[in-house]
Amino acid sequence: MDIQAHVICIGNEILLGHISNTNAEYISRRLSSIGIKTSKHISVPDEEDTIIHAIRSSLSDSDIVILTGGLGPTVDDITLGCISKTLDRKLILQKKVAENIKTHFKKRNLKMPKNNLRQALIPEGATAVLNNIGSAPGLIIPIPSPSPFSKREKVRMKKKILFALPGVPFEMRDMFEQAIIPFLKKTFKPGLIIKSRVIKITGLPESRVNEKIKDILNIKGNIQMGIYPHPEEIAVKITVTEKNKKLANTAINKIEKRIESRLGDHIFAYDDEGLEEITGRLLLRTKKSIALAESCTGGLLANRITDVPGSSRYFKAGVVTYSNESKNKLLDIPMEIIKKYGAVSRQVAASMAKNIRLLAETDIGIGISGIAGPGNGTAKKPVGLVYIALSAKRKTICKEFRFLGQRKIIKFKSTQAALNMIRKALSKARP
Repeated sequence: MDIQAHVICIGNEILLGHISNTNAEYISRRLSSIGIKTSKHISVPDEEDTIIHAIRSSLSDSDIVILTGGLGPTVDDITLGCISKTLDRKLILQKKVAENIKTHFKKRNLKMPKNNLRQALIPEGATAVLNNIGSAPGLIIPIPSPSPFSKREKVRMKKKILFALPGVPFEMRDMFEQAIIPFLKKTFKPGLIIKSRVIKITGLPESRVNEKIKDILNIKGNIQMGIYPHPEEIAVKITVTEKNKKLANTAINKIEKRIESRLGDHIFAYDDEGLEEITGRLLLRTKKSIALAESCTGGLLANRITDVPGSSRYFKAGVVTYSNESKNKLLDIPMEIIKKYGAVSRQVAASMAKNIRLLAETDIGIGISGIAGPGNGTAKKPVGLVYIALSAKRKTICKEFRFLGQRKIIKFKSTQAALNMIRKALSKARP
């Protein structure tokens, strides 16, 4: 049975671009993992007529409608009222939900505003999903019974479900995992499963990746292929629709091996793993330690490396030597070298890497110096010029990069390139 879902995200802040719509992405990914396809994402403002129209339209066109947002206690939170009007159902105060809201404030040692009890008004026939983190409950509403739609529409709408969830991502996700996913599995029992695998590549532009695996990307049928560029990273996604996990895994593994044979060590990770996790694992496996001296990246590389739990086992020190004086005083790089070659140069980056390694007494030292922009670039040294050096006991290497983009993108791309240099060096090292 092909089950279709619509995801409606409510809020002016989404349409104004003040926040990213991560809820739709998360919900669709989780639905596909249990064999339910999302056929439409809809973003609507906090306007009653627009919300009601979106709900009615989606209930007619899909089996599952999931709303997020507009369940708070303030005047602009109108989702409950819109659901009530759309389905012609009264809002009834549920004592259990009210007590849960009161308990939420009591645990935080806060006085509950009276308007928070609006969140305990539940449409008749709905099941409330208690909020373990915030105050707004979620809703599971079977459609029809009762329904404002015509008799013909009622027949078409059997086994349809409307869900309403808070817009706050961590509250929504907790409800989705604890209540919505189990409910969907039990209610719809999808006959097919949808499974995906993401292969992450670095060191090659998108056009080159496409050239190498073009025939694989054109595979049709129950397999969908996609290629998606990110800063200094290309993601190739394999999505398979099959009767069971075993068949899906077999199909994915077959395609994966074909891609691996063509892209080799340009592949650095799979699915949700990042370069920081991969390099951390390699540092542990090879029993190596690392220290960093950063300039243009401003500590971003150290931040990414230390985001990985257990990084204290290999990360020993990091300094941000942003000025020429700090490079001289903290890393003992002679001012003559800096003046002769410039702070953004192979010589300075290599000295940064070597000297931080010696200072911290680590196996590896990394030095990064560049021009992140938007100013200070010249014809010889333009914005985006970055030198990254890796120093080990036997050898220090330095690479020149020319990155494009705004300041934050150049900084991130620099850390990606540095992590990839570490990955490649450690891949060749013996444990």
